[in-house]
Amino acid sequence: MHLTSTDVLLVIDVQNDFLPGGALAVPEGDAVIAPINRLAERVPHVVLTQDWHPPGHASFHGSHPGKAPYDIADLHYGEQVLWPEHCVQGTRGAELAEGLNTERAELVIRKGYHPGIDSYSAFLEADRRTRTGLTGYLAERGLKRLLLAGLATDFCVLWSALDARRDGFEVFVVEDAVRGIDLDGSLARAWDAMERAGVGRVESAAFT
Repeated sequence: MHLTSTDVLLVIDVQNDFLPGGALAVPEGDAVIAPINRLAERVPHVVLTQDWHPPGHASFHGSHPGKAPYDIADLHYGEQVLWPEHCVQGTRGAELAEGLNTERAELVIRKGYHPGIDSYSAFLEADRRTRTGLTGYLAERGLKRLLLAGLATDFCVLWSALDARRDGFEVFVVEDAVRGIDLDGSLARAWDAMERAGVGRVESAAFT
C-alpha cells in the first residue's frame, strides 16, 4: 500500500496501564509497540491519543458502591462498562508507554478527562455529543486516510474507527499493531462491526 502525504497514523492509548502489569492490562499489549514504531518512521503524519481520567471518574467501578470491575452501570448517557481505576491524570499508568517512539507526533489528544463521561473514541466521547476536536484538526490539515494502531481493538480502536468512517475518512486498522481485551466475544464483534462499516484491515509490512 503506497503511502501519501494525506495519510496519518493514529496511535490509540498505548499507555503503561494498558500494558502487561498495568491496572487494565490488554493481553500482549506491549506487542504493538514495535510495529507502531516502524510505522511512525514511514507514515507522513502521526497523532497520538491518551486516556486521561481524573480521580474518581464515573467509569471506575470504585465510583459505584457494590459494583465490581466489568459490571455494567447506567449513566446519564446509557450503559457503561465499569473498569478498574486506570490512566489517572499525572500517574505513571497514564504515561505513554516506555519505548513508544513519540518524536514525530504532531498532536496528542487527551480524552476521558470529563469526570462524568467515558471516552473510547478519539473523535467523540461516550455521550455521543462531546467532540474531541480531532475531526476538525484532520480536515483542516487535509489528512484523509487514517491508519489505526494501539489499544484496545474491541474498545477504543473500534469506536475510533467507526467514528472516523462516519466523519468521512478512509480507515484501515493495522492488524499486527493492535491487541484486544475480548470481553465475552467483544473482539470478534468488533472486527465484524468494523468490516460492515467499511474499515479495512492491513498488516504493517504492506506499507511502502
